[in-house]
Amino acid sequence: MKKALVCGAGGFIGSHLVKRLKKEGYWVRGVDLKYPEFSDSAADEFQIHDLREQPNCERAVITREGGPFDEVYQLAADMGGMGFIHAAECEIMRNSSLVNIHMTDASARTGVKRYFFSSSACVYRDMEPEEPELSEEAAYPALPDNEYGWEKLYAERMAMAYGRRFGMVIRLARFQNTYGPEGTWRGGREKAPAALCRKIAEIKDGGTIEIWGDGTAMRAYTYIDDLLDGIYLLMQSGLEDGVNIGRQEYVSVNELVRVIAEVAGKEVHVKHIEGPVGVKARNFRHDRISAIGWESRFSLRDGIGRTYPWVKAQGEAARRAEQTS
Repeated sequence: MKKALVCGAGGFIGSHLVKRLKKEGYWVRGVDLKYPEFSDSAADEFQIHDLREQPNCERAVITREGGPFDEVYQLAADMGGMGFIHAAECEIMRNSSLVNIHMTDASARTGVKRYFFSSSACVYRDMEPEEPELSEEAAYPALPDNEYGWEKLYAERMAMAYGRRFGMVIRLARFQNTYGPEGTWRGGREKAPAALCRKIAEIKDGGTIEIWGDGTAMRAYTYIDDLLDGIYLLMQSGLEDGVNIGRQEYVSVNELVRVIAEVAGKEVHVKHIEGPVGVKARNFRHDRISAIGWESRFSLRDGIGRTYPWVKAQGEAARRAEQTS
C-alpha cells in the first residue's frame, strides 16, 4: 500500500484529493491549519500543523514507521479569488513561500520519492481573448499578472532544483480556475463560480447581481473531478516540468452568469461595478496532459449543475442558523 501525504488537506482541492487517493488504495495523512469545513476528512490520519514552520514540515513528512512517504502532494497555500489575490499580495508571497520552502526541503532531505506541487495558470502573462493558445514553455520569459503567479513560478523552480539535487521525482501541475461542491462560497476568498452561484441563489427571479468589471474577461473553468483525474494521471506519469490541467471551454464572466442563471431557472440582471478583474484572458494548450490519457468529462453546464444546488443549500442552511441563533 502506497503512503501519501496531502498538504492543504483541509482546503477545497486537498480534501477532495484525499478522497480520490483513498479510492485508489492509498494510506493517506492529511495536514493543514484546519480540518475540512464542509465534510469529515477521509484521511487515515489528519494532523493540524502550521506548515510555515520548518519543524512542522519535518514532522509531517515522516510516516508512523519513521520513514519517508512514497508521495507528497503539496497544495497548502494562502490563496483565494481575485479579490483576495488583489488585496493580500504580501500575505500570499510570505505565507505560501514559507510553506513551499520548508515542505520542499523537508521532503527532499527525508527521502520522499515523488513530490507533487500545485502551481497555477497565474504563472502566465495577460492575454487577449483571440490570441493563440500558449504551451507550457510560454511561461518564459516570465511576466505573471499578479504576485500569486510570481510566487508559484518561484516555487516551481525550487521544486525542480531540489529534484535535481536529491533525486526526488517532481511533478508540476498548473491548475485553471477549479470549482465544485465543498469549495469556499462566501467570506472573501471564494472564486467566481461559487461567488456567482451564491449571489444568484440569494436573489429572486428577475433580480440583479453586481459583478466586477464589464464582464468580458474570458476564462476556462475546470470541475473538481476533472482536476483530480489530471493530478492522479500526472503523478503516475513521466511528464516533467509544468503541465496545464484545465478544460478548454472559454467563456466570459457574463456568459458564466448566464449558465448559472439557466441552472437556477432564474432571469438575472447584471450591474457592472468597479473591482479587481485580473487578466483579460488566458488560453492554454493541453497537449501534454492529453498525451497521457486525460480528457475533461464535465462541461461548464454539467459542473455548475452540480455546484449551484450545493451552494444554494449552504446559503439556506446559513440563513436558518442565523434566524435561530
